[in-house]
Amino acid sequence: MIDGATATIAEQVREARNARTPLRIVGRGGWLDAGAPVSATNALDVGQLRGLVEYEPGDLVLTAQSGTSLDEIAAATNAHGQWVPLDPFGTNDGSLGATIATASFGPLATAYGTPRDHVLGARIVTGAGETINVGGRVVKNVAGFDLTRLSTGAWGTLGVFTQVTVRVRALPARDRSIAIELADTPGAVDAAWHWLRNTPHAPLAAELVDPARASALGLRARTVMLLRVGGNDAAVRAAVDDALQVGPADELPAQIWTRLRAGEPRGVTVRASTLPSRIESLWARCRDAVSPWDGTLCASLPRGVVRCAMPPGNDAEVV
Repeated sequence: MIDGATATIAEQVREARNARTPLRIVGRGGWLDAGAPVSATNALDVGQLRGLVEYEPGDLVLTAQSGTSLDEIAAATNAHGQWVPLDPFGTNDGSLGATIATASFGPLATAYGTPRDHVLGARIVTGAGETINVGGRVVKNVAGFDLTRLSTGAWGTLGVFTQVTVRVRALPARDRSIAIELADTPGAVDAAWHWLRNTPHAPLAAELVDPARASALGLRARTVMLLRVGGNDAAVRAAVDDALQVGPADELPAQIWTRLRAGEPRGVTVRASTLPSRIESLWARCRDAVSPWDGTLCASLPRGVVRCAMPPGNDAEVV
């Protein structure tokens, strides 16, 4: 059965198609300057589609309307000792639908993967105004073509998400974060990557920040690896002790990750990637590239991805 909100979205798409009028999909409205330029002036508002549709903690599966914020999902799942570890850059006021549609991810992708690894199923309105259900509400689902993953990260070009089903995980019993200062010498970043590759203690997140970003986070203006580990007390303690071989460490509040994701300058952000084993070379090149514009860097060491963030101004020249 198609819910009323989805039926309304489908009708709007059909009307726009018949009138040959382009539509811009708008959720919470926080990422409208992301992606390629959009010329459509008419908005298809899916931000109105909010709330949980189905959540059974024992099944570790949650279905929510696409306009539901990540904060709302966190509040519902945390009450049962669970979470949906999706943490795209930006604030937690961003919607589940936008996160899936853009395949946006953050530091927790180190341990839990990108949105394609979280989404199980969805309800989608196609460009023809038809409503289709893809995937399912179970973790192991091998029926038919994997249209769920195909639509994830398609930026709405294959259809509009109106409902999304994602897998839920248990919260770690202990969650601890530290900042490890790296030496200002060649090979320091490479040494940190080698430690991450060889350590038996898989972290939840491992992000490298440059001195400017570290200073903005309230840390000393040094190149720092932010490390987040989770598990039972013994496992977390062993992971932190092992990490000290990389460099001296300071304890961090849990809010450091929210501040990292929300504190990126609202100018131009370019994401560069390479093989993780070559992250030091890419980091150095990106550092040289952003310095004329007072940009900052943040990198996922395990994934080999560097985010270059430049403040507003001279956008065309920067790109």
